Amino acid sequence: MPNKRSNDSSGADLKILHQTLPPIIARKDVQLYLGGLISSGYLANLDSQGRGPKSIKSGRRVAYLRGDLISWLETWLQV
Repeated sequence: MPNKRSNDSSGADLKILHQTLPPIIARKDVQLYLGGLISSGYLANLDSQGRGPKSIKSGRRVAYLRGDLISWLETWLQV
């Protein structure tokens, strides 16, 4: 289950991410695109517990599809 975060944002606030994020985001770059909100280490920990966003892998590299990351963020932020 995602962390419980309180946020005054609405789902509309995250819609801008659909326009600004690239289609595929490497886990190591997520914190850059989200202003440091979530670190790659935190995502790695969540992924190992099966609680992170749906991921794709290429060798040892992990990435997220834009839509999967945003959907997970909406739940994580309780938007």
